Amino acid sequence: MKILLLGKDGQVGHELQRSLASLGEVMAVGRGEADLLDLPSLNALLTAQAPNIIVNAAAYTAVDKAEADEATAYKINAEAVGLMADFARQSGALFVHYSTDYVFDGEKTAAYVEADNTNPQSAYGRSKRASEELIARSSCDALVFRTCWVYSVHGRNFVKTILNLAKEREDINVVADQYGAPTSAELIADVTAMAITGYSLGHLPTGIYHLAAAGETSWHGLATHVVARALAAGAKLKLSVARIQAIPTEAYPVAAKRPKNSRLNTAALSSALGLNLPDWKIHVDRTVDLLLRSETAA
Repeated sequence: MKILLLGKDGQVGHELQRSLASLGEVMAVGRGEADLLDLPSLNALLTAQAPNIIVNAAAYTAVDKAEADEATAYKINAEAVGLMADFARQSGALFVHYSTDYVFDGEKTAAYVEADNTNPQSAYGRSKRASEELIARSSCDALVFRTCWVYSVHGRNFVKTILNLAKEREDINVVADQYGAPTSAELIADVTAMAITGYSLGHLPTGIYHLAAAGETSWHGLATHVVARALAAGAKLKLSVARIQAIPTEAYPVAAKRPKNSRLNTAALSSALGLNLPDWKIHVDRTVDLLLRSETAA
């Protein structure tokens, strides 16, 4: 089994190199080897590698920047994905791709299921929804995982930002009226490997699935949990939990509109794989502990 992994240097891509290793030969490439803005070069890479499975963890993820550069976001997040999907159909490869909660407008009061109508409110969300549509149009065998609030020990993310701010500031403001499930790249990668195995055994049909940790919180709730965990572990912080101020979305203006409800119902994936996804606190705690441990070691 030959697996081509794109986006090896991102949060999810980094973890996928580990989780996919047991499934076959993994060829992992980053931006230097696979420029998603250069479609002829991308097609040449796919042709040369002739993989049995294509796992695309590469994406344009600068959500606010995309508002002023939607054309580039679309080329990377949609056009390149469409090319990969067409190649997968022609070659008979399985295509694994990652989408986002941003395909929804966030107005639903309950957690979103896969069949809910999409209504992206940002350039990033529109580009990711376009990728889903192009995959469907290609008729390739594909597993598309919508996820949300991704973080890891590697790369830039909310958990690391809060820890860094907690060392520097005595007060911070965090949005408290947007809800989702913080989902670790480690969990996404592990479930991806399970899903590929499930697909190969005929247990998991192709299609779109929601993949997120169990439970829910707000960004403010996540920030207070991260700081409380770090303080309990003995971290020297300037910030206390009590000084993390809860603010509404309107008090923190950004270029791209965020969904206020990013909760994803994961029952379809859990049922197909016989899997109970862990509560979001488990991997957040593990990540905080690993980050603190790496600082101590340094």
